[in-house]
Amino acid sequence: MKTRNLSLLLDLYELTMANGFFKKHPHKVGYFDLYFRKIPDEGGLVVYTGLAQVIKYLNELYFSASDIVYLRELGLFDNNFLKYLSNFKFECDVWSVEEGTPIFPNEPLITVRGPLIQAQLLETMLLNIVNHESLIATKARRICMVARKRPVMEFGSRRAQGADAATYGARAAVIGGCSGTANVLSAKLFGLKPLGTMAHSWIQSFASEREAFETWMKVYPHNCLLLVDTYDVLNSGVPNAIAIFKKLRQKGINDHFGVRIDSGDITVLTQKTRKMLDQAGFENATITVSNALDEDVIQNVLEEGAVIDSFGVGEKLITAASDPVLSGVYKLVATQEETKITPKIKLSNTVEKTTIPGFKRLYRLYDTENKARGDLLCLDTDEIEENINIYNADSNKMQQMKRLPKWQLKPLQKQIFKSGTLIYKQSATMAIQARSQEAIAELPTACLRLKNPDIYDIYWTSGLRNLQQKMIKEYTY
Repeated sequence: MKTRNLSLLLDLYELTMANGFFKKHPHKVGYFDLYFRKIPDEGGLVVYTGLAQVIKYLNELYFSASDIVYLRELGLFDNNFLKYLSNFKFECDVWSVEEGTPIFPNEPLITVRGPLIQAQLLETMLLNIVNHESLIATKARRICMVARKRPVMEFGSRRAQGADAATYGARAAVIGGCSGTANVLSAKLFGLKPLGTMAHSWIQSFASEREAFETWMKVYPHNCLLLVDTYDVLNSGVPNAIAIFKKLRQKGINDHFGVRIDSGDITVLTQKTRKMLDQAGFENATITVSNALDEDVIQNVLEEGAVIDSFGVGEKLITAASDPVLSGVYKLVATQEETKITPKIKLSNTVEKTTIPGFKRLYRLYDTENKARGDLLCLDTDEIEENINIYNADSNKMQQMKRLPKWQLKPLQKQIFKSGTLIYKQSATMAIQARSQEAIAELPTACLRLKNPDIYDIYWTSGLRNLQQKMIKEYTY
């Protein structure tokens, strides 16, 4: 994975346009915003994730000799352009929201400023990274929320859409709230906690379930979490597990005892299992459940009275099965020649596909109690002062215009690359998770609901609002 060159993981039109820019606009600068249009699962927020892989990609961006040979064979590109690619040096400025930040539609997650030739080439890979990892982190946040502070383990590698989806998806799931992952490579690369016990094949490989448990006890006496549903949870699995726990206790070992249930009626089985464990004197033994779980299943079984200490969640998390696409886009919002910046817009019959022009800044607004009350999107040239008019970006909101209160404004984007040089220090994954949970807790509670959440307020300055309206009129025929 470390040695792969992903520079050609792009759409052909990015290269054909870059070739044209090289001929026609070799010195023109472009400003691109990466944002999404719709929150998956009709939720209240997206947990932005993927910056670490974006940084890795941009730091390693080059075109190899074999890339140049292949592109030349296509017969589409000028020799001078191919020479430019062979000597490629990343020169763009990049700003990004920090990973783990809760974010909302049409807000710039990443802004790229640099030669049009270069900035256009980044579209596919940046979207590939951010769309996938933010989607998984957002799904994990939903699942962990309904788990009611019980640990959620990411178990999805075997059902992920490929090795990268499994590895980076596991990291994204942890940023979204998971306690760890079964993916050992992801754990190694990103400093995560590797978690897991046994599969049914372990039990099946022995002459009896008891023998399988006995052997496991001898190998892992201080981590005896036993899978009890291979044959019969209540008549075989749990009684055999209790017998093993008694043997460990007789040896003076009273560490982590537990069982995992991977099939059947979760509510009934966990209730009866808890009763059996308690009656045997193992009130400290934990019950973990797995098997095609998601936020709806977890919420339902807990409401039914299931007795569960932790969850292992696989395929529906790592594939975000209920809504497996984040609608991220990468759009040109301005160009620059010398010092003159010219805003650009793309029009559509639908409001959601009409872009927001100009080089912009994004702030989060905090009241005197440090609660987030909305976000403010403005032009880079706007003066932000108390009592200026701001406008709600959602036309369905009752109050369209208000005065900016005396609130604290915190910028959400930080500069990551300056003229192609990395200037941002990345945090450890677990630190990102902690920061994410703090940021989510600052949001209005009504925006956090899984079903029918309130729409978080996003405001525009009058300068940004007027610019978009002016450009819509200018380009409407």
